[in-house]
Amino acid sequence: MEFWKRVLIDTILFIALAGLFAGTGMFYITSAWIAPLASFVLAILNVLIKPILVILSLPINVLTLGLFSVVINGIMLQLTSLLVGPANFHFSSFGAAILIAIIMAIFNTIITSHEERM
Repeated sequence: MEFWKRVLIDTILFIALAGLFAGTGMFYITSAWIAPLASFVLAILNVLIKPILVILSLPINVLTLGLFSVVINGIMLQLTSLLVGPANFHFSSFGAAILIAIIMAIFNTIITSHEERM
């Protein structure tokens, strides 16, 4: 249940962020139907690949006091773009992917803390 709830939340975030950054070209989704696919792909990548990246980057993650995890989240979004197709789900640069990753992390933290209070 938690998996599908996270996919739904990420879908809504992708649609909202694509609308927010529509004029800038930093983040692009061709349609609202691509957002659930991208959310599902991101969730699968987070389960399969992210733990490996976290273990490999553990020394630099410790040295940066955990800030390197933002870079890992940006990498996960770039991988999602690659698998979904850059024509359908696109970031203008790696910096844009990191910015989207930061915004998504903030909203996911807010939603999670709100659920714990209920």
